[in-house]
Amino acid sequence: MDKETKGKYIEAVGRRKTSTARVRINESAKASFVVNDRDAKDYFKTEGERRLILGPIVNGIKAEAGKVVPKWNVEVHVMGGGTHSQAEAISHGLARALVAFNVELRGNLKTLGYLKRDPRAKERRKFGLKKARKAPQWSKR
Repeated sequence: MDKETKGKYIEAVGRRKTSTARVRINESAKASFVVNDRDAKDYFKTEGERRLILGPIVNGIKAEAGKVVPKWNVEVHVMGGGTHSQAEAISHGLARALVAFNVELRGNLKTLGYLKRDPRAKERRKFGLKKARKAPQWSKR
Protein backbone atom coordinates (compact mmCIF):
# COMPACT_ATOMS: atom_id res chain seq x y z
CA MET A 1 0.00 0.00 0.00
CA ASP A 2 1.25 3.47 -0.80
CA LYS A 3 1.06 6.55 1.43
CA GLU A 4 -2.28 7.73 0.05
CA THR A 5 -4.24 4.57 0.92
CA LYS A 6 -3.01 4.46 4.53
CA GLY A 7 -5.42 7.29 5.45
CA LYS A 8 -9.19 7.10 5.66
CA TYR A 9 -10.77 4.98 2.95
CA ILE A 10 -14.15 3.46 2.14
CA GLU A 11 -14.38 -0.22 1.29
CA ALA A 12 -17.15 -2.12 -0.49
CA VAL A 13 -17.58 -5.54 -2.10
CA GLY A 14 -18.97 -6.15 -5.59
CA ARG A 15 -19.88 -9.52 -7.09
CA ARG A 16 -20.79 -11.04 -10.45
CA LYS A 17 -21.00 -14.78 -11.25
CA THR A 18 -17.95 -16.22 -9.43
CA SER A 19 -16.00 -12.94 -9.35
CA THR A 20 -15.57 -10.98 -6.15
CA ALA A 21 -14.04 -7.50 -6.02
CA ARG A 22 -12.95 -5.69 -2.86
CA VAL A 23 -12.89 -1.98 -3.72
CA ARG A 24 -11.23 0.73 -1.63
CA ILE A 25 -11.65 4.40 -2.49
CA ASN A 26 -10.34 7.64 -1.02
CA GLU A 27 -10.20 11.20 -2.23
CA SER A 28 -6.91 12.19 -3.78
CA ALA A 29 -5.28 15.09 -5.58
CA LYS A 30 -4.50 12.79 -8.52
CA ALA A 31 -6.83 10.09 -9.84
CA SER A 32 -5.50 6.53 -9.99
CA PHE A 33 -7.04 3.10 -10.57
CA VAL A 34 -5.10 0.02 -9.41
CA VAL A 35 -6.36 -3.55 -9.88
CA ASN A 36 -4.44 -6.38 -8.15
CA ASP A 37 -1.37 -4.13 -7.74
CA ARG A 38 -1.34 -3.35 -11.48
CA ASP A 39 -2.62 -0.33 -13.36
CA ALA A 40 -6.18 -0.82 -14.65
CA LYS A 41 -5.05 -0.14 -18.24
CA ASP A 42 -2.58 -3.03 -17.98
CA TYR A 43 -5.03 -5.38 -16.28
CA PHE A 44 -8.00 -4.84 -18.61
CA LYS A 45 -6.94 -5.05 -22.25
CA THR A 46 -10.19 -4.05 -23.98
CA GLU A 47 -11.63 -0.55 -24.06
CA GLY A 48 -15.11 -1.90 -23.22
CA GLU A 49 -13.93 -3.37 -19.92
CA ARG A 50 -12.09 -0.14 -19.04
CA ARG A 51 -15.25 1.85 -19.76
CA LEU A 52 -17.23 -0.61 -17.64
CA ILE A 53 -15.09 -0.18 -14.51
CA LEU A 54 -15.11 3.63 -14.78
CA GLY A 55 -18.87 3.76 -15.38
CA PRO A 56 -20.01 4.57 -11.82
CA ILE A 57 -17.52 7.44 -11.55
CA VAL A 58 -18.10 8.90 -15.03
CA ASN A 59 -21.87 8.40 -15.35
CA GLY A 60 -22.92 8.31 -11.69
CA ILE A 61 -21.38 11.56 -10.52
CA LYS A 62 -22.67 14.57 -12.39
CA ALA A 63 -20.93 17.89 -11.78
CA GLU A 64 -23.37 20.20 -10.04
CA ALA A 65 -23.14 23.99 -10.35
CA GLY A 66 -20.49 25.33 -7.99
CA LYS A 67 -19.40 21.91 -6.72
CA VAL A 68 -16.04 20.33 -7.47
CA VAL A 69 -16.09 16.64 -8.43
CA PRO A 70 -13.46 14.85 -6.32
CA LYS A 71 -10.72 12.73 -7.87
CA TRP A 72 -10.54 9.19 -6.58
CA ASN A 73 -7.71 6.89 -5.67
CA VAL A 74 -9.21 3.44 -6.31
CA GLU A 75 -7.53 0.22 -5.22
CA VAL A 76 -9.16 -3.11 -6.10
CA HIS A 77 -8.47 -6.74 -5.21
CA VAL A 78 -10.44 -9.02 -7.51
CA MET A 79 -10.53 -12.80 -7.81
CA GLY A 80 -12.46 -15.51 -9.63
CA GLY A 81 -14.19 -15.61 -13.00
CA GLY A 82 -13.06 -14.10 -16.27
CA THR A 83 -11.95 -10.55 -17.00
CA HIS A 84 -15.39 -9.32 -18.11
CA SER A 85 -17.05 -10.76 -15.01
CA GLN A 86 -14.32 -9.17 -12.88
CA ALA A 87 -14.94 -5.79 -14.56
CA GLU A 88 -18.66 -6.00 -13.74
CA ALA A 89 -17.85 -6.96 -10.13
CA ILE A 90 -15.53 -3.94 -9.85
CA SER A 91 -18.25 -1.67 -11.25
CA HIS A 92 -20.72 -3.01 -8.67
CA GLY A 93 -18.27 -2.58 -5.78
CA LEU A 94 -17.24 0.91 -6.89
CA ALA A 95 -20.87 2.03 -7.03
CA ARG A 96 -21.45 0.67 -3.52
CA ALA A 97 -18.36 2.48 -2.22
CA LEU A 98 -19.48 5.77 -3.80
CA VAL A 99 -22.89 5.44 -2.11
CA ALA A 100 -21.15 4.78 1.22
CA PHE A 101 -19.17 7.99 0.64
CA ASN A 102 -22.17 10.12 -0.36
CA VAL A 103 -25.76 8.87 0.06
CA GLU A 104 -27.07 11.50 -2.38
CA LEU A 105 -25.46 9.57 -5.27
CA ARG A 106 -27.66 6.54 -4.59
CA GLY A 107 -30.65 7.64 -6.67
CA ASN A 108 -28.60 8.38 -9.78
CA LEU A 109 -26.49 5.20 -9.52
CA LYS A 110 -29.59 3.09 -8.90
CA THR A 111 -31.45 4.38 -11.96
CA LEU A 112 -28.36 3.68 -14.09
CA GLY A 113 -28.32 0.08 -12.76
CA TYR A 114 -24.92 0.10 -11.06
CA LEU A 115 -26.24 -0.99 -7.66
CA LYS A 116 -28.03 -4.10 -8.97
CA ARG A 117 -26.16 -7.33 -8.37
CA ASP A 118 -26.54 -9.49 -11.48
CA PRO A 119 -27.59 -12.87 -10.02
CA ARG A 120 -27.07 -14.96 -13.15
CA ALA A 121 -24.55 -17.76 -12.69
CA LYS A 122 -23.87 -21.20 -14.13
CA GLU A 123 -26.40 -23.80 -13.05
CA ARG A 124 -25.08 -26.87 -11.26
CA ARG A 125 -24.98 -30.28 -12.94
CA LYS A 126 -27.59 -32.79 -11.74
CA PHE A 127 -26.92 -36.51 -11.50
CA GLY A 128 -28.30 -38.63 -14.33
CA LEU A 129 -27.85 -35.75 -16.76
CA LYS A 130 -24.93 -34.83 -19.00
CA LYS A 131 -25.05 -31.12 -18.12
CA ALA A 132 -27.38 -28.99 -15.98
CA ARG A 133 -30.41 -29.79 -18.13
CA LYS A 134 -29.17 -31.93 -21.04
CA ALA A 135 -30.40 -35.50 -20.72
CA PRO A 136 -28.82 -38.51 -22.42
CA GLN A 137 -30.50 -39.56 -25.67
CA TRP A 138 -33.68 -41.50 -25.03
CA SER A 139 -34.29 -44.76 -26.82
CA LYS A 140 -37.42 -46.89 -26.70
CA ARG A 141 -35.46 -50.19 -26.75
